[in-house]
Amino acid sequence: MSLKAQLEAIIYATETPISAEQMIHLVRESVIAEGAADDVEVKSRVRASLEELVADYGAADHGIEIRQVAGGYRMSTKPEQHEMVRSFAKSLKPPIRLSLPALETLAVIAYKQPATVPEVNEIRGVDSGGVIATLLDRKLITTAGRKQVIGRPILYKTTKEFLMRFGLKDVNELPSMEEFEKLVAESFQSELTPTEETLQDSSHAGERSPDEAADIVSSRESVTESAAQKE
Repeated sequence: MSLKAQLEAIIYATETPISAEQMIHLVRESVIAEGAADDVEVKSRVRASLEELVADYGAADHGIEIRQVAGGYRMSTKPEQHEMVRSFAKSLKPPIRLSLPALETLAVIAYKQPATVPEVNEIRGVDSGGVIATLLDRKLITTAGRKQVIGRPILYKTTKEFLMRFGLKDVNELPSMEEFEKLVAESFQSELTPTEETLQDSSHAGERSPDEAADIVSSRESVTESAAQKE
């Protein structure tokens, strides 16, 4: 990948303006591997590529530009496109914010699918009926027939909406369990307001007791085993 392409990807991915120094640090090793003699040449190549990138996006056939904001670089729509973008933004669905119980339940279904409510409950160690109802309402999961056992419980699987929301081509692109654990931990640690799922799952309201924490660890181990068996 060319240096300019790397810088473009970094600027596109950043949520806050990223400085030239930060980008130099990120691409330093690859630039040296491409033949840069020292840090002075690394900085020179990065700054030259940045200038080219800014100029490329400044052309009239681009609706996006790279701007210097608050000491860094970020992508933004050009002023002449703002009205069109504003109209489009109004049609977008609001972002989905899921509680930890909802993420756990969605993970069990995603990795084990198709799965029944009793199977999800067994893995999580708590009643997941309320959370499943919310996931159905948000179209992240759907029914997949009935399991041919006594009682014929309903089977659930993830939907196309799930793939779209999480940027996946198909369920084979699901992250590894280690990556998923990291996502769950980040979500749990972020300061979120109470959600509908949290209220519906009384077992997880407020702080977890040591026993509940142990149940969650056990449930995640069960999901890992299910994913391994599926592979």
